[in-house]
Amino acid sequence: MTEGSKKGKKHTIAMKVNHNFNALARIAGLFTGRGFNIDSISIGEAEEDKMASCTITTHGDENIIDQIILQLDKLVDVVDVRDLTFVPHVERELALVKITSSKEKQSEIIQVANVFRAKVIDISPESLTIEITGRKDKVDAAISMFEPFGIYKIARTGTVAMKREYQPKD
Repeated sequence: MTEGSKKGKKHTIAMKVNHNFNALARIAGLFTGRGFNIDSISIGEAEEDKMASCTITTHGDENIIDQIILQLDKLVDVVDVRDLTFVPHVERELALVKITSSKEKQSEIIQVANVFRAKVIDISPESLTIEITGRKDKVDAAISMFEPFGIYKIARTGTVAMKREYQPKD
């Protein structure tokens, strides 16, 4: 990571890209080739055939983010690119957390899960698997609350985001 990309505000960049095997490689290559950091990246099918939605979170000052946007916009597979940071938008992460537990501790773990509106999606005599969705800070907080119980495994997505359509009138 370059010195410049360590500083600055977190930015959420949303893109529409051609859904092919080269798109992700080109996007990641742009970041690594220029020393920009990707905090998270998520890509999946879009509503349009042969298109994908991609969300990247990164950090940088205004000049670095402007450079990232300009370079992404030049990539052949990128159809549209937007920095959602300064527009109303929704963003979410998903984490699956497997917690080792005795039967006696499971109700306590479920109570913590309920506080975060998380779901128990798998249960055994030795463990619970919890699904948590929300903003990154909510997912981080939930995981930290589960740590004292003994986290066995975590699987976590990157951020997905899209612009809010409804804008209340002043």
